[in-house]
Amino acid sequence: MNRSTHRRVVITGYGAICALGSNVSDIWSAVMNYQTGYHYQDFGNPNISARYFGFIKEKPKFKNIPKPVLKFLPEFARLSFFAASEAMQMAFGQQQPTESYDPFECGVIFGTGWGAQDESTRENATYRDEQLAYPFSNLLVMPNVATAAISMHWNLRGYQNTPVAACATGSIAIGDAFEKIRSGKARMMLAGGGESITQGFSVWSIDTLRALSKEQEDIRKACCPFSADRSGFVLSEGAAVLCLEDYESAVSRGAKILAEITGYGSYSDARDITSPAEDMLARIQCVRAALQQAGLQPDGLQYINAHGTSTQLNDLNETNTLKLALGDAAKRIPASSTKSYTGHLIAAAGAMESIFSIRTLETGMMPATIHLDRADPACDLDYIPHEHRHSASIEHVMNINYGFGGANSALIFSKV
Repeated sequence: MNRSTHRRVVITGYGAICALGSNVSDIWSAVMNYQTGYHYQDFGNPNISARYFGFIKEKPKFKNIPKPVLKFLPEFARLSFFAASEAMQMAFGQQQPTESYDPFECGVIFGTGWGAQDESTRENATYRDEQLAYPFSNLLVMPNVATAAISMHWNLRGYQNTPVAACATGSIAIGDAFEKIRSGKARMMLAGGGESITQGFSVWSIDTLRALSKEQEDIRKACCPFSADRSGFVLSEGAAVLCLEDYESAVSRGAKILAEITGYGSYSDARDITSPAEDMLARIQCVRAALQQAGLQPDGLQYINAHGTSTQLNDLNETNTLKLALGDAAKRIPASSTKSYTGHLIAAAGAMESIFSIRTLETGMMPATIHLDRADPACDLDYIPHEHRHSASIEHVMNINYGFGGANSALIFSKV
């Protein structure tokens, strides 16, 4: 079916929280000022070798979350609800979405990677020791608890789902919400992802896979995507949410339109549980499918927000993927990894980086990849080292994300 026969899908709000700030404005300002959201932390456990983490030091009070809801929300869901509130405020102001839409036309697709693993571990230990634990433990550990809370609070009675796709979760949630509206099955959707993995066992379980940064002293080497010094990713916590709407509906209600989603691709490696597929075919297909849906040739992209985890395997695989998927244009399209500022937000990464992509469309600013002091010769694309770059002619940007289990996605955001 021709793209013109589908509904257009636009972004009218976004919200986020991470160690860089408790709203999008503060987070973006921190990025523009070259600040990092991760810091040195020693768990005091000889079995945890990682030393840099992007945990939120001062959590908000969560006063906007009703107490009857707050009591069954784990930390990732509290952060998610907080980010959703910012997105809804931006999109609808003091109004409720159901003042403009039938509740059954509004839905939520919100994901997490490891959900309430911290809480599950804690409550299990309490039960083991005392034969009793928190009475809402069963609700705390539901992967869809954030989705449910968001749906309940804003009376979003349409499609609800909770994708779990590791580090590609947030972008897949957004892409799937885009498809729901595009196909006419919804008119408004909230979509994104959240993660909070901060406690000993949860951190150890990732570190023991040798996935986290090995750097012990120098923060510039702790997270340095596409650098020869990279040694693993920095684990961070946070949440990010987008409000998507049918274009005609958004225009008719007078909403401010921030960007349009014009392309989406999601395909599976089906090869290895942690390592990217050597053939790169699924990742290539994601990029090509998104471009085709957007009606673009590779040269039609002006910026790429790369996954850029600062791991040896991913950064090289991603570089080669872009070369194969984009051909000669790969060398000409600026790309960067904003994980060099935030660390890796896991399920929130794709949603946060989608927000950064939209901010690039809005401001013309392409964030630099910081800490790229010693570029890997094999990662030889234009990764915007050291200093941000401005362009007045940015019309289309791509956000790429990948995850354990072979999940891959690509989203294209365009100016309206």
